[in-house]
Amino acid sequence: MFFRIRTRTQRLLQMSLWMLGDAACVLLSAGIALALTGARWQQVFPVGLVLALADVAIFAGLGLYRSLWRFAGIRELVQITLGVTTAGVANVGIVVASSMMAGGAVSLRAVLAMLPILLILVGGMRLMPRIGWFVRMESSVNAATNRKRALVVGAGVAADVAIAQMQTRPDVGLAPCLVVDDAPQKLYSRIHGVPVAGTTADIPRLAKEYQIDQIIFAIPSASAEQRRRILEICAGTKCHTKILPTMEVLMHGVKIERLQDINPNDLLNRQEVLLDVASVRAYVQGQTVLVTGGGGSIGSELCRQLALFSPRKLVVFDIYENNAYELYMDLKRQYGDGLDVDVAIGSVRDMARLRQLFAQYRPAAVFHAAAHKHVPLMEDSPAEAVKNNVFGTLNTARAAQEYGVQRFVLISTDKAVNPANVMGATKHMAEMVIQYMNAISTTTQYVAVRFGNVLGSNGSVIPLFQRQILAGGPVTVTHRDITRYFMTIPEAARLVLQAGSMAREGQIFILDMGEPVRIDDFARKFIRLSGYEPDVEMPIVYTGLRPGEKMYEELLQDCEQMENTSFPGILVGCVADVPPDEILRRLEYLQKAVQEEPERTKEFLAQVVSTYRGA
Repeated sequence: MFFRIRTRTQRLLQMSLWMLGDAACVLLSAGIALALTGARWQQVFPVGLVLALADVAIFAGLGLYRSLWRFAGIRELVQITLGVTTAGVANVGIVVASSMMAGGAVSLRAVLAMLPILLILVGGMRLMPRIGWFVRMESSVNAATNRKRALVVGAGVAADVAIAQMQTRPDVGLAPCLVVDDAPQKLYSRIHGVPVAGTTADIPRLAKEYQIDQIIFAIPSASAEQRRRILEICAGTKCHTKILPTMEVLMHGVKIERLQDINPNDLLNRQEVLLDVASVRAYVQGQTVLVTGGGGSIGSELCRQLALFSPRKLVVFDIYENNAYELYMDLKRQYGDGLDVDVAIGSVRDMARLRQLFAQYRPAAVFHAAAHKHVPLMEDSPAEAVKNNVFGTLNTARAAQEYGVQRFVLISTDKAVNPANVMGATKHMAEMVIQYMNAISTTTQYVAVRFGNVLGSNGSVIPLFQRQILAGGPVTVTHRDITRYFMTIPEAARLVLQAGSMAREGQIFILDMGEPVRIDDFARKFIRLSGYEPDVEMPIVYTGLRPGEKMYEELLQDCEQMENTSFPGILVGCVADVPPDEILRRLEYLQKAVQEEPERTKEFLAQVVSTYRGA
């Protein structure tokens, strides 16, 4: 209560001071105008007091005492002009009336001469706080004693708004010092007094010369390739690099507090592949689609992209209710009643639950993403990996055949190729399940989609790097020379949907992952973009390969070949032709062996997967 009273009192005092100032401006402008027109002050002083009172009342009525003038802009300038013009009209009326009563003591010429003077005085008095504010802001930028010195990349609308907010919001803690842009016509111009000092190629030199602490990427319209190129340059500095979120810029306006850290996806040296929308819509629109493991990183992205194609019903099946519920709420928040989505809880190990699920929903397409994927954990629990990844896939594939599913897509992994770990060996067997089911089924098309690591997925190295940097290090890398294939979660999901449109004959589709990425190089680049120097300010520790981990991943078995498809980014693997009876024999042997002697699971896997090197 005391605070509110004190604030109200301060506000009334400020308004009173503005009113006194305006009254003085009216009297002063009247005096100057009278002197210029030859009138005597003694004749008009009483009328001047009346004008001052009237003008102050008009200004109050038009809201001139409610504005914060240190943030004055075009709107406030129009408000001042309107106020002075209105006051001028009223002044003419007052003077005419006083002249009639006093026998023409004041001429209309004096009143008209008074208007521009009054506008200059009233406007100047109100713009002084803004001028003073920018003077103080400029000095604080130059001093930048307790604010980070910022370089802004891009001299467009986003940069304009961001710089204005940094200048008027000291609490943000950023002082804009310079801008870079590759457009020649923008060079050496200024944005709110901040110079456009060079191009993106000059970033390393300018960052060092101006002692920049933070780089702000403010080009929301940049293509993926432009973004990668510029971020590569930024990674050559010691500056923490942040980015303005594109959707915020385009839809809601820039919020300087919503600066984001660099998305690791931006560091991939590859162009993302886009969907052939028509071919995916042809088998999704108006159909019921089931996604197992729908709450996981790949499964949830599949659900989000499937929702774009207007399925009749989307069924999310997962054993972990929390992730599934969060996905459900996100989809409902985005689509409302426009998307019919159900969440079903259960395990792919439970055949009775699967039959109940398929009988209830009768899906036309199934995307099987449910799996245990964490390599070191599966090394410690190999029997559980077999139950879930091999026989969970077999259960789901059999249920699909029983209930007339048209397409069944298994999400596989490059770790299934010449597997060095339990997870890879079980995924290899899951691919064999697809071959077996396709051979014996007359109703369902079974395919597998094999790809490498996805950035940002659960268990991915990138979230680990982010947490380690946030905690102050060290960043852990298993080996200096270890390499991995990477793609983004959205791209992986898109290509899985695309592969579903091409499903036939038990094929294994292989996503084009581009060139493998050296993890040590990736970590160092990521550290620099976070504002640290690797090995100096942020240590890197090499921990050694974990159980079941390979130095590099492969996309093809030694006996396999790869052919192009009609769609860029998707290849088809010509896999070894194993007779269905042989696959079934291996599955039955593995199931019986794991049930009877789970502690020997790795040995049994080596017997049914000839290329498994982890036993």
